[in-house]
Amino acid sequence: MANTTTPDVRPENPNFSSGPCAKRPGFTLDALSGAFLGRSHRAAEPKARLAEVISLSRSILGIPAGWRLAIVPGSDTGAVEMALWSMLGARGVDIVSFESFGEGWATDIVKHLKLPDARVLSAPYGELPDLALVDPARDVVFTWNGTTSGVRMPNADWIADDRQGLAICDATSAAFAMDLPWNKLDVVTWSWQKVLGGEAAHGMLALSPRAVERLETYTPAWPLPKIFRLTSKGKIAEGVFKGETINTPSMLCVEDAYDGLRWAQSIGGLPALIARSEANLAAVEAWVAQSDWAGFLATDEKIRSCTSICLKITAPWFTALPADGQTKAAKQVASLLEKQGVAYDIAAYRDAPPGLRIWAGATVETSDVQALLPWLDWAAARVAETFASVQ
Repeated sequence: MANTTTPDVRPENPNFSSGPCAKRPGFTLDALSGAFLGRSHRAAEPKARLAEVISLSRSILGIPAGWRLAIVPGSDTGAVEMALWSMLGARGVDIVSFESFGEGWATDIVKHLKLPDARVLSAPYGELPDLALVDPARDVVFTWNGTTSGVRMPNADWIADDRQGLAICDATSAAFAMDLPWNKLDVVTWSWQKVLGGEAAHGMLALSPRAVERLETYTPAWPLPKIFRLTSKGKIAEGVFKGETINTPSMLCVEDAYDGLRWAQSIGGLPALIARSEANLAAVEAWVAQSDWAGFLATDEKIRSCTSICLKITAPWFTALPADGQTKAAKQVASLLEKQGVAYDIAAYRDAPPGLRIWAGATVETSDVQALLPWLDWAAARVAETFASVQ
């Protein structure tokens, strides 16, 4: 087990939460001084700022021409629900579930929408289900990156180019940190609070021409709440995709998103954002390779996330504990780090196996990740001593 000597170097920014995530390097509240506070979001200048967020997002992500992009209510959850309630039911649907959010979409589709022809393809935390089972004649709903499992899609080869169904992708912890294959996708959602460190409550919804066709040719059997309505008189509501939001947005959050996008643009756009996240993962991988107590929840490196890095404790003292003891020990490791002010909010998600979850998206500096790693050794050694003395 690692040395219990207290490390000398601390992360400059100890915020490793998986959402809301760390603000961009150098962020201060002065960055929001241009926010259109006290103004109607329908007025020309605020509406132009909303349109700028859409335009910059489209440009940085490389969203193809012909796709529509909107700011919608309810964060990524709202964006996904909008797609599910508006588009599903036209044909059978496969749900790919390998972590808590995928499980949530499966619950909504099977138990709330009660679609009669729905299949759930599931896998335990740390793994992916057999993607070859996805039927191209059916719609498919999936997360690109499992925020709570540390697992990501290795590619989109399993999505057919000539698919008849829609590919509906929850990309909330993947957008801006991973290269999304837009030609393989039809609906893509994300939120501001993840990779670019924006504030919560607003989501983004990107629709391919095939998705728009579904909206204009299919009417669900159930009533749609106002905040889910993307069409008017059978046609797509074009204004929603030009900054005319369905409900009132926070212009302070809009300004924060705008600031994050300008920062992303200033450092080199998507390639630079991806490189920053991958560098963070590489730092953790190098550390895990030398660790005698920690491993990745995703043992297959090809599906290992570079944003939501999930670790399991593999030390014999830990694996010998009963399930409740493992949960308690893992939480103690995270609690020690928080008390030291070196890492906040890195306990594993409540439904995931006991362990740690380190957010390593593009706003996190690799130097902070590297400074954190010796503290993980320190905290694990301290907790190991505590459990050894009890036993």
